[in-house]
Amino acid sequence: MDWGMQNRLSQLMPGGKCFFMPIDHGYFQGPTRGLEKPGETIQPLLPYFDALFCTRGVLRAAIDPVGSKPIVLRVSGCTSMVGKDLANEALTTSIEEIVRLNVAAVGISVFIGSDYEKETLKNLSTLVNQCEDYGIPVMAVTAVGKEMEKREARYLGLCCRIAAELGARVVKTYWCEKDFDKVVQGCPVPVIMAGGPKCETEAEVLAFVHDGMQKGAVGLNLGRNVWQSPHPVAMAKALRAIVHDNVSLKQAQDIFNATKAGK
Repeated sequence: MDWGMQNRLSQLMPGGKCFFMPIDHGYFQGPTRGLEKPGETIQPLLPYFDALFCTRGVLRAAIDPVGSKPIVLRVSGCTSMVGKDLANEALTTSIEEIVRLNVAAVGISVFIGSDYEKETLKNLSTLVNQCEDYGIPVMAVTAVGKEMEKREARYLGLCCRIAAELGARVVKTYWCEKDFDKVVQGCPVPVIMAGGPKCETEAEVLAFVHDGMQKGAVGLNLGRNVWQSPHPVAMAKALRAIVHDNVSLKQAQDIFNATKAGK
């Protein structure tokens, strides 16, 4: 691995683990509760996450370039919640723009099993070809659009392996209750957990993240379950402890409760 690639990955994954904060939701669903002012949303959370996942528009408009956390730049899009098919994505950002913004990595969705499987996998291949020349890691996001029932191990394992085979340096995928360890073991590059739909309780979030880390994930890319929580700082602090300090589920819950109580 060349120096630039290794340096960027070390920024994103200190000690080989990571907590990414995604605020890219507006690229397909427009205004999102909690992200009306993204720069203000992330301000109290800055001590807890390792990198920010966002689009170039929000990066320029809302994120202070001085002393910024490492950036994972969302570079696929061109679809929306009101359109015919979320899977019909295209690349939105040139390699020149990626380099100009000095980002640590880029992220792109692939929709395996959809009508646009080939197109999104071609997007990934094209992006890898471009970014490898500049030592920029590509994170493939195994998206499922509106079909959340696809979040089972056999499908997720297929998606992760294909993304890695096409050159993704990191893969972001969903946690699944059964056989998540097999998803991780079948992928030759680091696997990061996605947050998915907002969970009903904080305990539910902590539980699936703890389970996924125990089963081999290197971290998480989780937004709504943090910044839409009634207690976002407490949630972020507890999640960071699971990822970086390998605390037990009970310890994480205690951290959440103590922070929530202002202790």
